[in-house]
Amino acid sequence: MTDATELKGKPLGPVPAGYEAVRGELAVSGMTASELVAMAGGTPLFVYSRDLIAKRIRSLRAAMPPQLSIHYAVKANPYSKLLEFIAGHVDGFDIASGGELAMVRDAGIPADRVSFAGPGKRDAELESAIACGATINLESESEGRRALSIADRIGQRPRLAIRVNPDFELRGSGMKMGGGAKPFGLDADRVPALARELLGAGAEWRGLHIFAGSQALSAAAVIEAQANTLNLAARLAEQIGAPLPHLNMGGGFGIPYFAGDMPLDISAVGAALGDALAQRAECLNETQFCIELGRYLVGEAGIYLTRIIDRKDSHGEVYLITDGGMHHQLAASGNFGTVVRRNYPVAIANRFAQAPAELAHVVGCLCTPLDRLADKAALPVAQEGDLVAVFCAGAYGATASPAQFLGQGPAREMLV
Repeated sequence: MTDATELKGKPLGPVPAGYEAVRGELAVSGMTASELVAMAGGTPLFVYSRDLIAKRIRSLRAAMPPQLSIHYAVKANPYSKLLEFIAGHVDGFDIASGGELAMVRDAGIPADRVSFAGPGKRDAELESAIACGATINLESESEGRRALSIADRIGQRPRLAIRVNPDFELRGSGMKMGGGAKPFGLDADRVPALARELLGAGAEWRGLHIFAGSQALSAAAVIEAQANTLNLAARLAEQIGAPLPHLNMGGGFGIPYFAGDMPLDISAVGAALGDALAQRAECLNETQFCIELGRYLVGEAGIYLTRIIDRKDSHGEVYLITDGGMHHQLAASGNFGTVVRRNYPVAIANRFAQAPAELAHVVGCLCTPLDRLADKAALPVAQEGDLVAVFCAGAYGATASPAQFLGQGPAREMLV
């Protein structure tokens, strides 16, 4: 065993606020990791906290201008019980497939609270969205014309908006969704013509969707992107020659995953957005504004629990082999768009109050060297049967990972 002061491994990301030790174990909503696993019937297990989700949304509302609506991006986490819970805390839902439309409808969410973005919408998906009254964010002229044709065939007035591919991007974002050639949305200079075509066809005009990027931790970058979004929306509204009923300003609010990451200053973002809305162009005076957020609302409210099934030594290095892995937590393994692999926040859940005493690799049960949950992490000495917790697991975990790889199957999920 090594003195904790001598451990110089690969740093872990910061454990999110709101987690505590109860009887020495990691606890969620007062229940220890061992109790949660017993309740669920085993591992691997995703646990999502109602309290942390609600607290995050309250703090966001307090920071943002009062006229700004908050939408939840379902792709971050479509777990049915989470959708049912969050429906009472947000104003709308943004989906990206017909499957997600079915999920929100099954959760009892009215279609008039739903907007549908994403390239490559099939005719059947468009028809389902039009028939139930969801807003469709059109990604191309051809998609718009297909939507109009389908609506005419089924005798339903479609609710249509246009997703804009802006000329700017969100600086420092993890995934850039705007600026230059993109598969998402319509290039800004082509938006007015399509909007006038939709209006002329008698569609219910629902405005614009402008999403520049995601996972930004710089308040200055978010503020800049939001100002650019408002300016672009005003210019397009003037060119369209009709009021803009709604503007979805996208999201992009990031959360800290890695050592050195600092939380986004939402107070600064909210104050700047409030000023920008107060000074907005006259053509936007009657516009309803919203932001769509996924990981920012639920990412830090989830943990992934997996049990150590073997402890082994290889060339003097410790490997803790778990019954989980990248088939449930692809992002934590570094295989979900990360260029250089860095450690998520990880802990030995049932030894949460203990100090680090050794360096260990935490790996999954898959037969591939890509299946890593932590590299050379400073952790308490762990044994077979102990529980590993991976934090920031509330978004892009269970459904963003290859659960069927090597026949492993999905993890359990629970909302507490």
